Amino acid sequence: MSAQKPGLHPRNRHHHRYDLATLCQVTPELAQFLTRTPAGEQSVDFANPLAVKALNKALLAYFYQVANWDIPEGFLCPPVPGRADYIHHLADLLGETTGAIPADASVLDVGTGANCIYPLIGVHEYGWRFTGSEVHAQALASAQAIISGNPGLTRSIRLRRQKDPAAIFNGIIHKNEQYDATLCNPPFHDSAASARAGSERKRRNLGQDKNDALNFGGQQQELWCEGGEVAFIKTMIAESQAFGRQVMWFTTLVSRGENLPPLYRALTDVGAVKVVKKEMAQGQKQSRFIAWTFMDDDQRRRFMARKR
Repeated sequence: MSAQKPGLHPRNRHHHRYDLATLCQVTPELAQFLTRTPAGEQSVDFANPLAVKALNKALLAYFYQVANWDIPEGFLCPPVPGRADYIHHLADLLGETTGAIPADASVLDVGTGANCIYPLIGVHEYGWRFTGSEVHAQALASAQAIISGNPGLTRSIRLRRQKDPAAIFNGIIHKNEQYDATLCNPPFHDSAASARAGSERKRRNLGQDKNDALNFGGQQQELWCEGGEVAFIKTMIAESQAFGRQVMWFTTLVSRGENLPPLYRALTDVGAVKVVKKEMAQGQKQSRFIAWTFMDDDQRRRFMARKR
């Protein structure tokens, strides 16, 4: 296993403070949500869920040329810089096989969500092709509306409904399909009560009204599952073994470092050939993703050559 030191990825477009004047030109509705910090600096009212949504809309429009983006009320509104970091680190991982980041990679986004955030960033930054899986019909419809509202995306992103809520890859990866990688932001909590407590804690930290749940909202399948993150990823690991010749790298975010040991044991049990941990950081927030493969170095090189 190898690891990488934390830090915002060098290719991430969000190293600097937001140019709010420019973002407001791109998305005029953002202007109504600007406020002043105690130090007198202009900022966004992050306690207002509509402000967070408007900021995301502006960031996606300005940096990633996503002209039309929206999500229904009650679905997760993801922080764009952190999501971009995952994509860039994944690009580096794929590039290690041949020494160059592939320009035509095929990626499966497990649980793409109503926001479709990973495909939007990955298509713009690297020209990759994405398949997004989703169990929730309304989330799938929202993601499809985003794709349809941006004609340049229709050839690069396709969506599939996961009909079995207990399955991850089964029913999604078809026979004879090949993917360079999978990615996933798994549900974190192990119960609805835990998810509510986490959201309320975040709202209190921002002085947010109890009823404003958009930026810390989320449907059940986005926030929690039986057994929490570890159980979800263990299912992913168990299913991945059957697709070890169709997928080069399986990856997933892991929210807490203490969740890693049982996942490493599960990966040993299924015979993963190589396991990698990538550390990431955005401000005070630390995160990471793990990646595993059932192919050795030579098999991965041949896999990429055969796909091209």
